[in-house]
Amino acid sequence: MILVTGGAGFIGSNFVLHWLKQAQEPVINLDKLTYAGNLENLAEVMGDGRHLFVRGDIGDVALVTSLLKQHRPRAVINFAAESHVDRSIHGPDEFIRTNIVGTFHLLEAVRAYWTTLDPTAQASFRFLHVSTDEVYGSLGPQDPAFRETTPYRPNSPYSASKAAGDHLVRAYHHTYGLPVLTTNCSNNYGPYQFPEKLIPLVIHNALAGKPLPIYGDGRQVRDWLYVEDHCRAICLVLERGVPGATYNIGGWSEQYNLDVVYTICNILDEWRPRQDGQSYRTQVTFVKDRPGHDRRYAIDATKIGQELGWKPAETFESGIRKTVRWYLDHETWVRNVTSGDYRHWIEKQYQQ
Repeated sequence: MILVTGGAGFIGSNFVLHWLKQAQEPVINLDKLTYAGNLENLAEVMGDGRHLFVRGDIGDVALVTSLLKQHRPRAVINFAAESHVDRSIHGPDEFIRTNIVGTFHLLEAVRAYWTTLDPTAQASFRFLHVSTDEVYGSLGPQDPAFRETTPYRPNSPYSASKAAGDHLVRAYHHTYGLPVLTTNCSNNYGPYQFPEKLIPLVIHNALAGKPLPIYGDGRQVRDWLYVEDHCRAICLVLERGVPGATYNIGGWSEQYNLDVVYTICNILDEWRPRQDGQSYRTQVTFVKDRPGHDRRYAIDATKIGQELGWKPAETFESGIRKTVRWYLDHETWVRNVTSGDYRHWIEKQYQQ
């Protein structure tokens, strides 16, 4: 059995769905169900006996301790995090509470549990911490991509809070011997992503006839990773990663933000044309850049490829088409999320 934290969020829910499709091993899914946690993401497994959902906070030491003691998982995979840069700029408090203090309390509970295991179980146990490429800061146009040895230079309250969490995880390995693994991923995209992030926001706004907001000149560069590829990588790191090691996971697909938006517009022009015959590109609107906006992120995923044999199955061209198709085919999910009705669905399902 494994314990997944943050398993109702975008990446976490995709991981739970992926895990239960390829393994019989049960999952305990702990999620606080903040605004981005959505049980609708997990609708297809809510009746599955291998999936136990628990509503709760990683900072609740008593709850986490109880779950560990009762279910005796062989691994903990920590997705739980506040993750939106804009929200961290406007209100950093929650990011400090969850990404730093919450990670600390989770580590303390896991360390206490780990010390109760017999030597064989201790050796095979893993704590896998899922982090971001944003901890490395910003790259210039000609700079080499981030490697696992790149110094941390976070530039936003979000990335600084994630960097602090990463350092705590590292410290618990080197000080206490806890067998930890850390992954730093590039920008994920795919099904179930909350429509505050660029790709689902553009799809939703385009279909609604709203402006497609582009920060600054739109020439910020991001490396894009299809979420299913990320889930496969995490499974490999959990199975074969070296305790104490960090693995960068990227899509080998750098794109200008503006080109991402134009690509989505082109796909929508093909699959869901506007009634007036114009391109969705006419809805692109440039807005004032956000404070401290990092110019470029890029992941060098050589290590995980050479050591664990992982590489992304999707190119950006194939992954973005799958993503747009998913959102077109799941308009009820999008409507519930954007209207806030999913919150009522959560309460109903959680009571059941």
